[in-house]
Parts: sequence; structure tokens; C-alpha cells
Amino acid sequence: MNFTPILIIILLLSAAAFAQKPTDILATATGRAFKLNELSPEARAAVEKLPVETATIRSGLLEQMLNMRAIEIEAASRGISAGKLMAMEKAKAPAPAEADIRAAYDANREALGTQTLEQARKRIVAYLRSGPEQKLLSALFTQVTAKYKAAKGKDVNAPRLLPTDVVGTVNGVPITAKQFEDFVRVELFELRADLADYVLQDLNVSIYSALIADEAKTLGIDAGTLLAREVTNKLKDYTDAERIGLETALRKRLWTKYQVKVLFKPPTPPAEIVSLDDDPAQGPLTAPVKVVMFSDFQCSACAAVYPLVKKAIAAYPGRVRFIVRDFPLESIHTEAFDAARAAGAANAQGKFFEYTEILYKNQDALDPASLKKYAAQIGLNAAKFDIDFNSPLVAAEVRKDLADAESYRITSTPTIFVNGVRMRYLSDEDLRAAIDRVLAKP
Repeated sequence: MNFTPILIIILLLSAAAFAQKPTDILATATGRAFKLNELSPEARAAVEKLPVETATIRSGLLEQMLNMRAIEIEAASRGISAGKLMAMEKAKAPAPAEADIRAAYDANREALGTQTLEQARKRIVAYLRSGPEQKLLSALFTQVTAKYKAAKGKDVNAPRLLPTDVVGTVNGVPITAKQFEDFVRVELFELRADLADYVLQDLNVSIYSALIADEAKTLGIDAGTLLAREVTNKLKDYTDAERIGLETALRKRLWTKYQVKVLFKPPTPPAEIVSLDDDPAQGPLTAPVKVVMFSDFQCSACAAVYPLVKKAIAAYPGRVRFIVRDFPLESIHTEAFDAARAAGAANAQGKFFEYTEILYKNQDALDPASLKKYAAQIGLNAAKFDIDFNSPLVAAEVRKDLADAESYRITSTPTIFVNGVRMRYLSDEDLRAAIDRVLAKP
């Protein structure tokens, strides 16, 4: 391996997610075989671009790693987190003028639907601030990387790269090739997995079209007539959901009749060692499935996913332990850290989950006064809540979760692990499938 040019290494990596040769068979059906070189031109082009795209992304990730190392050193010197430092820098961006807010609202009326200006204001302001904020962050990166003498070492895409080779230094501390590979592992898996999803989607379209043609020929009709008979003519409500349901039923019948076998396998996600820590949890300690959710109480996606997680877990009584860990995104959510501290204070009184239900439902009001009000709503002792909310130990616990999340290369919330495997999609169906895979193992 050490003597193989990096381009060949990347090609081998991509081969793990795709057929090894263009003529390899991705799927079979009665009387048919579907090959990689028979996919759509767009899918084939995406596969062919993977090696170059991977090399480009690797170079960009080294730049990101140097930036974050320098930011972490600077933040530590000020006694704050990296997220807090970036939030402080972004806060320097001037508030957009009222005329600009109005102009943005008028220009996006169609996308905003029935929302009034006041209802859309927060979203518009965030959008208008994003450009200036990114410029400030770029300037901060330039400043700290110069201050701590961040420099690239050996090319991360070089052939014969050894684990001990130095690919960069920050403040005199080397970054080895092994440290870099650990840093990029998740992103490179996501790149290959996304492409695998694209190939599978394209492959399924090819199979469906071919089987429609075969079935129509068997019945002595054309494909259009078959689709009309099986889908269009059966519509009653004429909704997208109804049409998709009929198409899915037809696809399932054809897959069974023509004995479709998909041989193509997407890349296996890397299993990570994710600490369960001593964070709030539900379910028995001995449960075979451990679901860990890194969450931000000001994150709208977390609020949307949380009920799905609860619903999925409820289907496996006694077999799943659900652990919630903090990852307040301080650089974009100014009240998230305080909300995490408040949840920690509620946890000290045994009512973490009751309290977080309220937080998710009131994400526009997470100021200290509101956090105390929510504590009163669920009957928490007010004096103890105040003490724990302001406790350095509670804040340190949140910081520990933050540090762990950053070590796992978590960059967004919610991020969910099922027995160490990071979830890529967070629907009820995907969560149940992940739990089932664990339970199916010996």
C-alpha cells in the first residue's frame, strides 16, 4: 500500500463502494443483468469524478484541520470554547438595515408563503448576516493561523504517505498522517456513501424501466398502457402520496415476479467508539442497543427528530438504552449553552426528559428567565435549580460533551449513533432499521 500512488489508493477506496469494473454486474432480474457502465451518463460521470473529488476534499479538510487547531489554541488561551470564540467573532457583524430586510422579504414572498415580515424576520436577518459573518470568520482563521504558525507539511494526497509523516504543524505541534486520516474518516465515508445512494437510486430507476417494458411486452401492450392501467387509472384522490403508493406496489410486484437481486452494496459505515458517559438516559443499562443523541436545545432539527427517536425506541421495550449528550452550537445558537446548563440542573432533580420536552417546544424563548419559568412548570425546586444552573460542575459537564463531540468530528445536530454507528438518515424507518441490524447480530 505504501508504494501505491495516491490516485490508485483512492480508486481502490471507491471500488469498495462500487463494482470493481465498469462491466461488473450491479443487479440481476429474470433474463437481465444491470452493469455499472449501463447507468445514466450522470451517474457514470459522478463515479468517474470520485477520485479527483476525493483528493480535492482531502486538501480542503487539511486546511480545516489547521484552522480548527489554531482556533482551539486561541480559545483555550481566553478560557472559552472554540464555538464561543467563533460566536463572539460573528457577533461583530453589523445588523442588517431595515430597508435590506424589507427588500429580502419582498424578493422571497413566494418562498415564504403566508409568513408575515415579522414572522420571517429572524430567518431573513440570519440570512443577511451570514455573508458578513463568514468574512469575519475567515479573517479570524487567517489571524490565528498566522499567530500560531500553522503550516502544511507533506501533501496529504502524496504517494507513499506513511502514518508518521507530518502533514502539518500548528504552534510547533505536528499533525501526523494518521491523525489526519482519523480526522477525515467520517467525511470521506459520507462522500462515498452519498455517491452510493445516487448509484442505487439510478440503478432502481433502470431496473423499474426495464421491467415495465418486459411486463408490457409479456401482456402484449406498450409501457404507457401498463402504467395507466396499474397507476393512473387507479387514482382516486390524485395526491402524490396515492400515486407513490401505487407505483411502490407495482414495483414490489415486478421485483418479486422477475426475481430482482441487487448485488451492489454501499460502503459499510465505520463503527466508532462513542462514550456513553454519565449523561441522562432512559432504558436498562443492560440493553443490547445503545442510542446516543448529541443534541442542541435551540436546534429546530433536534426538536423535529426527538419525537421520532422516542417513537422508534418505544417499539423495542427493554432492548434500547437512549442517552442524550450535549452539543450546543454556540457559534450559531446563542442560548443553546444556557439551555444545556438548565437541562443539567433539571437532571439533578431527576426531571431531565420532562424539562427537555418543554425546551424543544419553546425554542424561541430560552433566555434565563424563561428557563426558570419552565423549571417551575414541572415542579422543580427553584433554589436548587438556580444553584445547579450556575454550578461550574454542570457547565463542565456540558463542556465535556462538547469536547467529546468535537473529537468524534460532529459538526451538526442532531447527530445520532446506534451502537457506535453514525446515522446518516433520521427517519423513523431508518432508526428502526439501525436497531434491527444490531439486534440481528449474534
